[in-house]
Amino acid sequence: PHAIRLEGDLTLGGLFPVHARGPAGVPCGPVKKEKGIHRLEAMLYALDRVNGDPQVLPNLTLGARILDTCSRDTYALEQTLSFVRSLLPPAGGEGRCPDGSPPRKPPPERLVGVIGASASSVSIMVANVLRLFA
Repeated sequence: PHAIRLEGDLTLGGLFPVHARGPAGVPCGPVKKEKGIHRLEAMLYALDRVNGDPQVLPNLTLGARILDTCSRDTYALEQTLSFVRSLLPPAGGEGRCPDGSPPRKPPPERLVGVIGASASSVSIMVANVLRLFA
């Protein structure tokens, strides 16, 4: 539920601690302005600058899927799995439409890299998961 999605030809993932760690049983706590929101805004600003200059990436736009880690390593790992879910086939097979035709699916997201997380321990876990799908 804590995500930002920007469409583009290529997608950069982002993992930022937008919220603090929540109390027991709740993954997310209050918003972290300096270490969370500022980092998120920096990524969005960089994407705006790159996409706004046709000489940097001609005929190509960068999109983003930015996820909140809630300053919790296990939650960050769960969020990371959403990067790869779109690459996996559905659990129940492809299915069929009422007219018997196969369903139309959007093209798979082209995730080219992930920025973050803010803690090395989280970054190592995320890298270990993502390299399985590279």
